[in-house]
Amino acid sequence: MTIIRDLRGYGRQRPDIIWPNGARVAVSLVINFEEGAELAVEQGDADTERYGEVQPTLPSGMRDLVQEQVFDYGMRVGLWRFLDAFAAQRRPATLMMCGRAVERVPDLARIAVEAGHEPAVHGWRWLPHALYADATTERRDIVRTRDIIARATGVTPVGFMTRGSQSPWTRDLLGELGFTYDSNALDDDLPYWTSAANRPLLVLPYGFDTNDMKFFHPNGFVQPEDFSDYVAAALRTLLAESDRGAASMLTIGFHLRISGRPARFAAVGAILAMLARLGDQVWVARRADIAAHFRAIVAPPMGQSPARADHLMLIDSSTSSSNGTER
Repeated sequence: MTIIRDLRGYGRQRPDIIWPNGARVAVSLVINFEEGAELAVEQGDADTERYGEVQPTLPSGMRDLVQEQVFDYGMRVGLWRFLDAFAAQRRPATLMMCGRAVERVPDLARIAVEAGHEPAVHGWRWLPHALYADATTERRDIVRTRDIIARATGVTPVGFMTRGSQSPWTRDLLGELGFTYDSNALDDDLPYWTSAANRPLLVLPYGFDTNDMKFFHPNGFVQPEDFSDYVAAALRTLLAESDRGAASMLTIGFHLRISGRPARFAAVGAILAMLARLGDQVWVARRADIAAHFRAIVAPPMGQSPARADHLMLIDSSTSSSNGTER
C-alpha cells in the first residue's frame, strides 16, 4: 500500500474559519495518558523503553526500576497536578490514552474524563503503529483500546493518534471503524479532509514543537520558560496572521511524567495564564469539539457524509469544569 505525499495542501486558498467564540485561532490542549503502557521487562517485553528522563544504564533484557519509576511518577503525582490546574482555569483538554495504561488504572481514567476532558485512542501500547506487520492485528488493538477506554470512562473515543508514525493502512482502519478524526499529522495549521477506506476522514494536525517532550531532547527545552515562551511566540504569530484574516489551530502537548514535575509544571501554569489573558482572541477546545465545528463549516470531499460522534457529548469549552461529567 502506497501513501501519496501531499506537498500542496490548501496553498493560498485556506478555508475561512471563525471558531465558535469569534476567534480565528483554536487551541487544543493535549494531555498524554500513557504511563504504564511503555515497553518494560516488567510487562514481559524484551527491553525497557529507553526514551526518558535519563539514559538507561542497564543492559537489554534486565528490568529497569528507575525507568519504570520515571513513568510511574506521571500517574502517581503528575495527573493530579494537571487535573487540579485545568479545573481551576476551567480548561478542557483531550486525553490521548493508551489502552494498556487505562487497563492498569481504570479509576484514574474515569476521574480524568469525568472532569470534562475528552478521551482519545493513543494505541494499545506506547509504540508506533508503523511497527504493525498486518492490518488485522492493528485493527484488533485499535478496537481493544477503544473498548477498554469506553468501559473505564463511560465515553467512547472518536479520535485517534499513535506515537510516532502510522502504518500504511491505519487511516483506512480508522475510516472503517467510524472514527471522527485522526491526529497523526504534522503538516498543517488547520484541520483538513482526507480519504480513508473510500470515505472522508478529518485530520486534526498535532505539533512536536509546542510540546513538552522537548524537555527530554538534548537540544530542546531546559528551563520552564523555554516551553512557555515558545508557545507564546507561536500564538503571537498565529494571532498576527488572524488579524489579516487567516484561521489556524495550535496544539500544545503535555505529558504527565514530564511537565508534571514541579519545576516544569511552572510552564503549564504560565501557558494557562497566557490563555486566560488572551480571552476570546483564542478558542480553547477539545479536539472532538474542534472537529465538530470544522466539519459543520467545511464539507468533506466527494459529497460523502463523514462519521459522526453522536455518542460523545460536546461541551461548551468556555464553561467546562471539573464538575462537567460526560455520559
